[in-house]
Amino acid sequence: MDMSLLAHRTSAIINAEAHELRPALNGFLLFVCLFAGYFMLRPIRESMGITAGVENLQWLFTATFFIMLAAVPLFAWLSARVPRLHFVDWVYGFFCANLLVFAALFLGEESPWLARVFYVWISVYNLFVVSVAWSLMADVFDSAQAKRLFAFIAAGASVGGLSGPALSALLIGPLGESGLMLLAAVLLGAAMLFKRQLMHWRERGGAGRPDAAPSESPRRPLPGNPFSGMTAVLKSPYLLGICSFVVLLATVSTFLYFEQARVVAEHFPDREAQVRVFGIIDFVVQAGALLCQLFITGRLAQRLGVGVLLAMVPLIMCAGFIGLIFAPSFGLIAALMIVRRIGEYAFVRPGREMLFAPLDAESKYKAKNVIDTVVYRAGDAISAWAKSALDALGQGAGMAALVGALCALLWGLLGWRLGERADRRSSVSAARQTPAWRSRGIERADE
Repeated sequence: MDMSLLAHRTSAIINAEAHELRPALNGFLLFVCLFAGYFMLRPIRESMGITAGVENLQWLFTATFFIMLAAVPLFAWLSARVPRLHFVDWVYGFFCANLLVFAALFLGEESPWLARVFYVWISVYNLFVVSVAWSLMADVFDSAQAKRLFAFIAAGASVGGLSGPALSALLIGPLGESGLMLLAAVLLGAAMLFKRQLMHWRERGGAGRPDAAPSESPRRPLPGNPFSGMTAVLKSPYLLGICSFVVLLATVSTFLYFEQARVVAEHFPDREAQVRVFGIIDFVVQAGALLCQLFITGRLAQRLGVGVLLAMVPLIMCAGFIGLIFAPSFGLIAALMIVRRIGEYAFVRPGREMLFAPLDAESKYKAKNVIDTVVYRAGDAISAWAKSALDALGQGAGMAALVGALCALLWGLLGWRLGERADRRSSVSAARQTPAWRSRGIERADE
């Protein structure tokens, strides 16, 4: 087949224009590398959580939150000194070094404390590397490109999520946990190569092209101090709305996660069996998410708007929680967990990242990182303690399901409102992309 014809057909399938095919593929492959590495390690994390004690999970969630709280000012400090062109390299290089250290530690004798440290660290690692990757995508692509391409780029996460659990299940025997960590470090290094290609294309065909909305140069560090991301969030009703959306998302996720951990611990006491069970669940989730991302998400966002992406999954979860009130069972909990994660990867996460595409660089990197890390983990910690309190009071699954249903309903309503506002911002931004627009500045989060 002629290569130009193949490129044309591929562009049509992924909803890209001809000149966007290569950067879209670079973004796709970057997420393949990130998520293949993470999902190789995720089953190890889940088994470490059980090793550390299911009854201690709320403490691990709380520790993760405080580590995030300390790390975000350092992240902002680094972004104020390193140009955006090289910022991702510094962050990913740091986490590569961390992976090498853990690979060495896991060659020795394991302990509950090593399990707890790794559980907390990988929770921090996952949010930071993924948050930075989406900041990069929001920086490289403009709002219109984001609506068309983010679903396909997110499909790279699903492909990585499919290959990661499969690799984990196949290689945990011959390579062991240390070998999987080394392989994850290699994949993280490969992601840096795709990042460089994306930043190069940004100036020619992306958000930095001559006829696009004015944007800050990626060759200069971001302005502000180590706490400017937090202050930007507090000053912006729009960003505070996204914070509330993320907290509600985390609450629904945490309630289901605790039930999953409890049930797996009861049914699969063997460590290797736990790793395989979590790997199978991850494989099913990523396969379902991939199909939705390739054929549904992008076209849905274009035709019906971002609000539909953000409201659809929460409303399904609300119905599922109501079902748990009347007919609680392991099968329904497992089905809800799978549906929630497919929906988050295929619809909620791409839609959430589209909310940042019209904003300035400081909002895309600093404020977004605060929301993706500190706010998300705060939601995790608060909801973890709330779930533990309900269990301690002997309220059982029924009360937890009722609280989950109410949170999911609020989550869906807020997602609809935020999506509508993002669509209006994108329309205004597109209308302003004329020579006369250039004197009017950049769309800021607090406008």
